[in-house]
Amino acid sequence: MKRILVTYATMAGSTVEVARAVGEEIARSDVQVDVLPLGEVESLAGYDGVVVGGPMIMGWHRAALGFLKKHRKTLQRIPLAVFVMAMSLTQPGETSVDGMPVYVDDRLPKDPFRPGRLTFRERYARLSNYLRPILAAVRPARPATIGIFGGRLEYGRLKWWAVLFATVIIQAPAGDRRNWPAIRSWAAGLPVALQLEAPPATTPPLFMSGQRIRQGSQAPADKSAA
Repeated sequence: MKRILVTYATMAGSTVEVARAVGEEIARSDVQVDVLPLGEVESLAGYDGVVVGGPMIMGWHRAALGFLKKHRKTLQRIPLAVFVMAMSLTQPGETSVDGMPVYVDDRLPKDPFRPGRLTFRERYARLSNYLRPILAAVRPARPATIGIFGGRLEYGRLKWWAVLFATVIIQAPAGDRRNWPAIRSWAAGLPVALQLEAPPATTPPLFMSGQRIRQGSQAPADKSAA
């Protein structure tokens, strides 16, 4: 039986719930799934694929980026998927980042106030700004698929600096923006994306925010932005 690791970093606990949902969907394909926090992962030996998730606050969670850097050599040999939880995303004109197709939760993006004249917040919340550090961390390996989803923000569970950043820079209201159908839809496509099973006779095109984009896989969501 194939064995997959779903591992995550979290700020306030909500990414744990997303990781478990991702694991549940993968397990439907008769795959053994381990869902573990990053700190409990000692080695990737014995795994046939890895899914790494984390929240986006002042960049993707540092522990998640550090994990990719630490294991980048191994991740050249086994397939990788990544999910990102965020509370804000500027409506992307991009359909991919550096040639990497991305699945975007269609409830997350917002149109800029003045297209062509983005504010600092809108520039910060661009798809490319979120994902390029992730791609750089794991290079020369590349994820098979990346999903970005709405998260959950609870100011009372965040550290003061995270609260300051979320209120002043991101200007995100507290609340739960996790789109569970989108998360599970993306996760259900991971066995094919991670080459654990053959694609169906007719492979659907990858899509982003419900729109067709290249070839690839599908994706979906977090509890305090994390």
